[in-house]
Amino acid sequence: MEELIATFTNQLEEAFDIASRYHFKKPDRPITNMVICGLGGSGIGAKIVSNWIQQELKVPITLVNEYTLPAFVGPNSLVVGSSYSGNTEETTLAMSDAQQRGAFIFGITSGGHLATFCRQNGHDCVIVPGGNPPRSALAYSLVQLTNYLTALGLISNRVLMDIQKSIALINLNQEAIKNRAAALADYLFGKIGVFYGETQYEGVIVRARQQFNENAKYLGWSHVIPEMNHNELVGWGGGDERFAPVFFLADDLHPRNRKRFEISMTAVEHKSKSLFKLQAKGDSLVERSLYLIHLVDWASLYLCQKNAADIMDIEIIDFLKAELGKMQ
Repeated sequence: MEELIATFTNQLEEAFDIASRYHFKKPDRPITNMVICGLGGSGIGAKIVSNWIQQELKVPITLVNEYTLPAFVGPNSLVVGSSYSGNTEETTLAMSDAQQRGAFIFGITSGGHLATFCRQNGHDCVIVPGGNPPRSALAYSLVQLTNYLTALGLISNRVLMDIQKSIALINLNQEAIKNRAAALADYLFGKIGVFYGETQYEGVIVRARQQFNENAKYLGWSHVIPEMNHNELVGWGGGDERFAPVFFLADDLHPRNRKRFEISMTAVEHKSKSLFKLQAKGDSLVERSLYLIHLVDWASLYLCQKNAADIMDIEIIDFLKAELGKMQ
């Protein structure tokens, strides 16, 4: 896992190389809505990309982390299935449903049932390198999904260009990133992490929580501002020093939200007696997001080491799948 984290920018470069080899069929009818199906490490890329393109995409986008599709899905829907293994049962069942409804379909996977399904039914599908934990393959899903939407003309090439710029940003700041990540791991150790960010960074903070869950075997939760100000902020009336709040900060916060962050940090720190500010670097939302993602990946590795945990262990998920496999 340490090597997979260290080679994140190499994976981004490889993802661009893979993307350059594909040419896609254009929809033969108007696309009026878009649905992306995926869970866990395979699905979080869709959440992050949806944050990046929400000010540009002209059709509504819905993320499905479930077995079933919304009722509106039909022939004018674009349905994307993202499953690293290709065997995620929720995603494969949802894609079969999309096929029955006549939707325009695209797949991102390393193989498995999803690759076979797309090949047998004539749907475009990008094959990415397999064999690693899905949470370590984020670079591939981010680039392939963004490249596909660009190829279809649903978004401009702005996001792809910003991802390219992020490679240099991360490489140039590697030492600072790792130092800050180590400080974050020290701060979280022995406490309950609480991760806050602005709504446009929701995918980033959800990814952070997931990485600490899986890599460090560590529980915590996340929420976004301003929504957090309308409910969870009151809950901090019962907060204490067991909790380790982390605020994801960036230069592009809405002015009203910037003030909300200031007030929220003061209120939360009063209860927790501590606070960690994680400042993003970069000239765009995409660059800042990838900077934070890479920093948290390192922090999750360092926290795993402090917890003396097995970073590759997913025994409970294997047990869950085995029990589900007993169902008729």
